Amino acid sequence: MAATGPRSLGVRWRDRVVASDPGLLRLAAGLRTVGAIALTLVVLSLSGGDVSHLVAGAISAMVATFAIREKQLGPQAVTLALGLPVALASVTLAALLSSRTVVGDLFFVALIFCAVYGRRFGDRGTALGLIGFQVYFMSLFVGVTPDALPGFWATIGVAFACSATARFALVPQTPTGILGRLRTAFRARLAQLIDAQAELLDAGPGDVEKALTQVREGTARLHETAMMIQGRLEEGTRDEATARLVQRRVADAEIAAERLGLLLLTARSAERADTLTLHLPGAPVPDSGRLPVREEATDVLRRDLRALSLLVRHPVRDGTGLAQVRNRLLGYRDEENLPVASPPVQDVFRGVGEAARAVLGLRLALDGPQDESDDSPETARSREELDAEDAAIGGAEEAGDAAVEPTGLRRPTTRAAVQVALGSSLAILAGEVLSTQHWYWAVLTCWIVFINTASTGEILVKGYRRLLGTVLGVVAGIGLTALVGHHTWTAFAVVLLCVFAMFYTAPLSYTLMSFFVTAALGVLYMLLHTYSLSVLLLRVEETAVGVACGVVAAAVVLPVRTDRRTNELLTTVLDRLTEVTSAAVDQLSGGAPADLLDRARDLDQALADLRAATQPLTHPVTPLRTRRDTARYVVALLETCAYHARSLAATAELLPTHPSIAADPRLRGAGQRILHNVGAIADRVEDDHSKAEVLTGPSIASLLRPTTSTPPGYARVTDRVLRHLQRLDEAVTGLARPLGVPVRQEQS
Repeated sequence: MAATGPRSLGVRWRDRVVASDPGLLRLAAGLRTVGAIALTLVVLSLSGGDVSHLVAGAISAMVATFAIREKQLGPQAVTLALGLPVALASVTLAALLSSRTVVGDLFFVALIFCAVYGRRFGDRGTALGLIGFQVYFMSLFVGVTPDALPGFWATIGVAFACSATARFALVPQTPTGILGRLRTAFRARLAQLIDAQAELLDAGPGDVEKALTQVREGTARLHETAMMIQGRLEEGTRDEATARLVQRRVADAEIAAERLGLLLLTARSAERADTLTLHLPGAPVPDSGRLPVREEATDVLRRDLRALSLLVRHPVRDGTGLAQVRNRLLGYRDEENLPVASPPVQDVFRGVGEAARAVLGLRLALDGPQDESDDSPETARSREELDAEDAAIGGAEEAGDAAVEPTGLRRPTTRAAVQVALGSSLAILAGEVLSTQHWYWAVLTCWIVFINTASTGEILVKGYRRLLGTVLGVVAGIGLTALVGHHTWTAFAVVLLCVFAMFYTAPLSYTLMSFFVTAALGVLYMLLHTYSLSVLLLRVEETAVGVACGVVAAAVVLPVRTDRRTNELLTTVLDRLTEVTSAAVDQLSGGAPADLLDRARDLDQALADLRAATQPLTHPVTPLRTRRDTARYVVALLETCAYHARSLAATAELLPTHPSIAADPRLRGAGQRILHNVGAIADRVEDDHSKAEVLTGPSIASLLRPTTSTPPGYARVTDRVLRHLQRLDEAVTGLARPLGVPVRQEQS
């Protein structure tokens, strides 16, 4: 098992690529869009199209490709087919109204309203709205006139046909294929996280902060991939039972990896590590935990962490050596196989054993049955446990209550449509003051800052990033136009590179995406013989005007303040936390089985929405530093709560099949304080005048001590459950101070 051979380097490089782009979704999006544009350019050039038709075809092909977001191929084809008449109608109206300024502007505003309002009809409504708006914008950009309409109709038809070819033939993506690549990315990120944890084990005083940062980032990236898999399970698996099995095994591996990181932190510390350390960026390592572990068992632990990473990356069928590694790691699940070491270090070995079990379960779920000829007794026992769990998976799901949809102007799509319509009207007026020919750039910016935003603060941050990317892109555009000169095909090649970079970086950085868009536009202006330095500077001015109009509209018309938005999402997170904790504790106390993992993922999704909504508060340039730190602290505490709730849910789901887990009715009473405190915080967030209080008292662990008759295996599991309850109780109580909820000592 050489660690430095060519194959090992190749595997590691492949893993880095796969892990950096889970499911290769960004790569596929870039290649599919570039392929559609390139094919369109080839067809149009062979048919004798001039530069204006080439530019129109490129923009239409790009829009027809990126606008469609459905996951199944059938719905994608239907949306693409419906998008063609929408595009033809849009370019026709743009051309016919080009000489009627007032009527054209009014229609453009109406089109913008309809395009945004169409988001309420799901992915198809969003796609058709995007196509209608962007094709109208394209018509203004290239200057389509009524007498040139037949040629542009043909151009748009070619663009849509080439987009279909790229989507369904050149770069096809099926839900099953995407899910398969996401699972590969999950394993790659899991291996990278274990590598980072191994580095943390040995990190000295000068390197521990960097090592801990890598562990934090690896934990967050693994969770991100798990959430992406969750969103693809329904379409990417053959039946519900398979989907639930994969969901269960991915959750097990994620929880086991995060728990292993916490155990390693504890092994470095004189006291048990705080879970918050893994979730709060910049949180300092306790002074007592800055030195690496120095015990005789450390060399063994270091070797086993590397072995665990190897086991994640390679299937056991690669050789009997890996089977022996797996057997050794699974052996740590038995007390008699633990090396002689201090209790915290022995806990790490137990964590390695549980992680190896999770990896085994992941392999069985994703790759099917494996050779069992080299199994040790410990491995055979783990397989039996996993088989029993698999047999129990697939029960009926509970029907959730239907969410009450807001109506009228309270509906988010209606409110956003009104806001963007007003903002666009202001942008038209202000944009035409700057330029009667290029005013539409202000409208485009105003439109874009409203996409995927829900509060005034989010619009402000997105507008700032758009403006910054545009300024930098103008500088790049000046350089690129100087390099390509008037070489048409060289210029189109540069545009294709910029388009690929735009789609590849879009999920990572909106500033980078804006940078590549603006750089490409500079080259397009040169192709249309309208390039000048003043035009690019005007682009910056129009962008600034569009941002300003968007922010004004969002702040004045039916505003959704960032505080209100975050409070609503915070309440949702607390409600989901209550649901997961209540159901898990009830099941661990002997209650009826519930669909715990789906509830845990609902909690994760609500937390992801809250994290996105707090970006205006946590942005590096915000002048409200105290508020920024408070928002980060609250989100980190909620992530800690979610981790412990997920762990409780995962343990509770093992209850019917795991031989060392038994229901304990006393847990129901122990969880009541947690549920009360979560409810009190939610009441206070919803109503500042609420009198609800958070209660504190004796530690939950002290309330439920194992009896002398409790078998050793049960004691270990009970201790783990109590530890999660205790940490959850502490994290929930910790939310009281930053959120201004009074705390009262519980009466015994």
